[in-house]
Amino acid sequence: MIRDFSTSNAPALHATALAWLSGEHGEPAPLRPAATVMIVRDASDDESGNSGGSPVEVFLLRRVASMAFAPSTIVFPGGGVDPRDSAELPWAGPGVLEWSVRLGADEEATRKLVVAAVREVFEECGVLFASADEDGPLVEVSSPQWQQVRAGLVARELSLSDVLREHGLCLRTDLLRAHAHWVTPVCEPRRFDTRFFVALMPAGRAIDGATSEADHAGWFDPASVLADYAAGSAVVLPPTLVCLEDLAASPSAAEFFAQEPVIRRIMPELVVNDAGEAVMRTDFAGTKAPRG
Repeated sequence: MIRDFSTSNAPALHATALAWLSGEHGEPAPLRPAATVMIVRDASDDESGNSGGSPVEVFLLRRVASMAFAPSTIVFPGGGVDPRDSAELPWAGPGVLEWSVRLGADEEATRKLVVAAVREVFEECGVLFASADEDGPLVEVSSPQWQQVRAGLVARELSLSDVLREHGLCLRTDLLRAHAHWVTPVCEPRRFDTRFFVALMPAGRAIDGATSEADHAGWFDPASVLADYAAGSAVVLPPTLVCLEDLAASPSAAEFFAQEPVIRRIMPELVVNDAGEAVMRTDFAGTKAPRG
C-alpha cells in the first residue's frame, strides 16, 4: 500500500521539503538511533475528558516551538540513544537476543534501544519500568529523592545502569512491546532511525510529562488528535499519525499491547504529487495496511 502524507500542516517540515525540492541541500544527515514509547491505558473520563471517543488513551507531549527537530509537534515520549545506554544493567523479561529478533537489530544496538526507551520515559514522564525483582511492582519514583535521580539522568550525570544498580532494581523488558520502525526522510536536517514501543500505564503510578522539551503533556483520545490533525489544528508527523490510527482502532489497551504487528523499516520519500503538492510518499508493503 502506498500512502501520501501532506507536509502542509507541519510548517517546519513543509519549509524543509520545499528547500530540498529546490535543490537547496547537501548530503543527507546521518541517522541517529532513537526509541519512543506509546504509554496507553483504557479510556476514562476523569482526567482527559474522553467520554465516548476511543476506548484507549495515550500519553502525548507537544514539543516546544524552539526545538530544532519537530517543533510544536505532537509526539510520544522518547528520544535518541545515548552512549550511556550501552552500559550493562540488571535485565528481567525477554533477553537481548529475543529483543534483537523483534527489532531486527544486532544485540548491541538492541540493548541501547531498549534501555533508551525506558530511560526516556523516566526522564520525560516520571515513570520507571524497573522493579526489585522480575515480577514485582514497579518502583515508586515520586519522592524528592527520586526526582533528584531523574534530574541527574536528564543532566547526563548518571546512566540508567548507575540508577538501577544503586537501588537494587532490574529493567522490566516484559513491560514493553515492539510496534513499529520508522526512519526520518532524507530531506530533514536531523534524522532518526526510530523504534516505536508500547507500554501499559502501570497501575498505582503517576505520570507527569515534566520535561523542558514539551509545553503540554497529558492523556489524549487518539481519535480526537486525529480529528485535530485533519482540521489543521495539530501538527502530527506520519509515524505518530499511523500509530494513533492503530491505537484508535483498538478495543482496549491490553489488546493493543498484546498485538504482534509485522515490523518493517519504513522511510517516507519526499515527492511532488499530481496536484503539485510536496508529500511524504510511504510504502507500507509487507506490513498490515494502515487505516486512512
